Order: sequence, then C-alpha cells, then structure tokens
Amino acid sequence: MTSNELRQKFLDFFKSKAHKILPSASLIPENDPTVLFTTAGMHPLVPYLLGEKHPMGKRLANAQKCLRTDDIDEVGDETHLTFFEMMGNWSLGDYWKEEAIKWSWEFLTSKKWLGLAKDKLAVSVFAGDQDAPRDNEAAKIWQSLAVSKDRIAYLPKSENWWGPAGKTGPCGPDTEMFYWTGDKKAPAEFDPEDKNWVEIWNNVFMQYEKKLKMQNAELKNNKEEYEYTKLQQRNVDTGMGLERVTAILNNKKSVYEIDAFVPIINELKLLNPDLKEREMRIIADHIRASVFIMADRIEPSNIGHGYVLRRLIRKAMRYARDLVPLAKKIMNIYGDIYPEVNNAEIIKTLKQERDKFAAALEIGLGALKALASKKISGRQAFDIYQTYGLPLEIMQDEVKVNEKEFKKALEEHQGVSRKGAEKKFKAGLADHKEETVKLHTATHLLLSALREVLGVHVKQAGSNITPERLRFDFTHNQKLDSEQIEKIEEIVNQKIKSGLQITCCEMLLEEAEQRGALATFRGRYPDKVKVYTIGDKVSCEICAGPHIKNTSELGKFKIIKEESSSAGVRRIKAVLE
Repeated sequence: MTSNELRQKFLDFFKSKAHKILPSASLIPENDPTVLFTTAGMHPLVPYLLGEKHPMGKRLANAQKCLRTDDIDEVGDETHLTFFEMMGNWSLGDYWKEEAIKWSWEFLTSKKWLGLAKDKLAVSVFAGDQDAPRDNEAAKIWQSLAVSKDRIAYLPKSENWWGPAGKTGPCGPDTEMFYWTGDKKAPAEFDPEDKNWVEIWNNVFMQYEKKLKMQNAELKNNKEEYEYTKLQQRNVDTGMGLERVTAILNNKKSVYEIDAFVPIINELKLLNPDLKEREMRIIADHIRASVFIMADRIEPSNIGHGYVLRRLIRKAMRYARDLVPLAKKIMNIYGDIYPEVNNAEIIKTLKQERDKFAAALEIGLGALKALASKKISGRQAFDIYQTYGLPLEIMQDEVKVNEKEFKKALEEHQGVSRKGAEKKFKAGLADHKEETVKLHTATHLLLSALREVLGVHVKQAGSNITPERLRFDFTHNQKLDSEQIEKIEEIVNQKIKSGLQITCCEMLLEEAEQRGALATFRGRYPDKVKVYTIGDKVSCEICAGPHIKNTSELGKFKIIKEESSSAGVRRIKAVLE
C-alpha cells in the first residue's frame, strides 16, 4: 500500500463515520503561540477544542503536515522524521471513548481497511496520578474487543498523556496502539520497552485544560505552578503517523524505505554514491522538511522559523551541496496532494542558499583558523556557527569542539526563538484578551484602508497581534510616504467613529468567494468557513475570529511604524489609543 493510498483510506473511513474532511493547515501555527511549527494535527483546532463552534461541525478528520525538531538528532534511524504527516480524527464535544476506540480497532483490523493481524496488536492506557484517575474505562473497552489483559499496559503521564503543546492548553489521558514488528511471533504479554512494539496510533481523550495556577508576581521561588481543570466540552483527538504506518503495512523496517522516500534516496545515490545510509536519510529528511517550510513562504534567516530552515538546509548541504534535484523529486511526489510545493521560488531560494553557504564556508573556515587552536570551546563554536553558518560537523573536521557546551548554547538560542514565538501567530492572536481582540478587528479595517489608498494588489502577508499592538505585513513594493500613512489612519478612524456593526456568517467556501470575501490563506480553508463583515462590506474576510461587535469599541487607531518586512512585503505596526 502506498502512502497516498493509506492517506485516502483513512479519510474515506472517517468520511463513512460522518466526519467532514479538512485540508491540511499551514506548518506555521495560526492558533497556538507556544511553538514555532505545527507539531500535531490538533494545533489548528485549539479554539474549537476549547469550545468555539467549528463551521464544519463536531466530527472532523484530515491529514496534517507537521514538523518537529526536538528529536532532530535521532533523524536517520528507523522511525524519526523532522517533517511528517499526521492523520487524525476529532470529536468536538460529540462522541467519546467507546466510539473512538472501536473505530480505531475497526480501521486497523478490518479486511476492508488495513487488515492488520489482531494478534500483533497491543495497547497502553493512562495509569492515573494526582491530576487525573486511572483510565479503567478505556481498558474495559479494549477488553470488550477481545484484547487480552496481558496486552494492555498502564503507563504514567510521561507516556500516556498528551498535551498541552505548550505550557498551557487542552490536554488529557490517551490510549496508544502498538504493532509487533519483530521477526518472531509476538509475545503474549505486552512489554512497552521492547523496541519491536512500534506505536502506530494515539487516541487522546481531551477533557482537561492545564492552566497557570499563580500569576508571575505570586510565584514561589520563581517556580510556575499549574493546575488541571475539566473542560466544559470533552473532545477526542487522534494521531496516526502516515510514514510509520505505511512502513508497517509494507513490511519495511524503516520509514525511509517507503514510496515517499525511495525516489529521493535513489537520486542521492546517483549524485553521491559514496554517501553512507544514515547520511542519505538525513539529507532526504532535511530537504523534504525544507521544501515544505519554504512552501509556507518562509525564507532562510538567523531567527525563528527561518533559523530552523537554514539549519536544515545547511546540514543537508554538509553532505550534498546541490539540493535542487532532490527538491524537484519532492515536488513530483507531493505536487498533486500539496500544490503549494509547486513553487519556483523554492528552487530559487535553494540556489541562493547554496551560494551563500559556499561563501559562509570560506569565511567561516577562515574565522576558525584565525583562532589558531586545535581545541575550541562550545561557545566559540556556536559564535562561528551563528555568525557564519558553519555547521558543527565541518568545524569538527578541523578542530576539537566541546560539543556539550555547543549544544547548550544552541538550546539557549532556540529558547529565545521559542519565546519570540509565544506571542506570534501567522494569522492569529497571542491570546483572546479584550485588547488583543480589538487589535485583531482593527487589522480588518487596516487592510481595507490599505487597499483603498494603495490599490487592490495589497494582500495580507502575515500578522502578529498582542494586547499592546498589532503588526501587519502586506504585499506592496514601495515605502509608504507620510501622506499615505495619514490617509490610512484617517480612513480607519472614520470607520471606527461610524460605529459599524460586525457580523459573522458561516457559509461554503465557494459561496464566500462568490460574495467577494477576501481569502488570505487561499487553498488552506475547509469547505465551510466563517466570514466576518464590517458595516456594508467595508471589510469582508474569511477569518476564524474572534472579533468585537462594533467598531465604536476600538478607540483611536495610530500607526507607529512602517517598514520593509521582506522583498515585496511591507510591515505596519499600530496601536489603539
């Protein structure tokens, strides 16, 4: 079974269970400010897991693009990947444990679907602790499906609890399904420590919200304390790794042996037959992840998302300098499923990064030699890495490096990037505080005014909204002069003074587009969307919200800065006074 066939089977199965199929959201989170990238299928659904009504209903399913860098040092083994697809289904306050578990069992074992051998399956459930009780309910449901008690393991929160993705948010106990991949017959008793048991599916019963118990000013010994409170709405959130399950279905020991990787690996063998197996796997993984990050309009840089992208590209270039042929293979593999990868800018960016890397190698090696030492500290190595982009592996070819100290410096840098992301959504809000919601609403008026003053070519290219200010990126090639800025402010404030009503309607995406609703993230919306309209179509946009009810609530709009964001993109920072 190919990965495309598995993806389609999963979606068809849940469609037969009355689920609506969502398109994959961006790799750049829209509704979770605590992470740089979408690491799970639930990230785009956070507001709906907390109770907001989803326009597509209470039963949803999709295959979500995900990216994780926590296990980047493990990439190249049998199962770990940086970019991967997570198939998932959700109940937003609808069905609960019994339906979720029974459907999982049906999809895994029915001959109509995956047809996995029942005697090769085992499960784990939450053992319970001071925050939540032992999940006897899930265990009993598994036993009703003829899963032996010896094949059910009770594990602690470190193993059988999912979420929140960041420090706070929706979470809950989970039950995980494992498949025996060993050459010998599966043992009667399930041992989670045996590496032959591979996790293939995870059902999370999201019934709690983790909250900060005390405000920062009240913290004892600067230690944050949390509490778990029950959500008003019980949710089911599941995740099945596409690549991992494809490998199992095809009796492959490694995810790098499935159809989605074979063309990339074969191309690598032609380009550089001297590469070792793990090196080829790392290159294939990193270039695949890089192509999908760039497909979401991220460019290599020294901070945030761009920093991760540059690190992936340059680590791959350590082994294969020209990644363009590999990127083209990836476009062929995924172009029909994810059209956004068919972007000539990706190839252009890779060529530019190749040339920059060549220059960085020359300068970086020069800086390394200038230290005139056969042994350097991790901090020195990190400074060269951060300044010139010279990878650690290349430095280690020349000198001895304190690798532990280097990794510590790298983690500190990543921590800064992560904190920078904690108030950063691509098209969302840092929180749902009143001031944040007001500024979010103001971006709609701002976009309308920009299009009126500059022209209808102006489109949103990203936003970052906190309770203190809004930051709005838009497509435009020229710097705004003072007269244009004053005119934009005047238009926005006039609309505020007019006290315009803000209405929300749910409708089919096709109908929304026919009505002229602006679609910022075209190609990434579900079939049914929310459309917010201000006044008599002063602004009409597809948006997830939330918004205020009337523009009169906003106060005075003031632009505090206008600058360049990137090529062809300008940035405005503004406040409400």
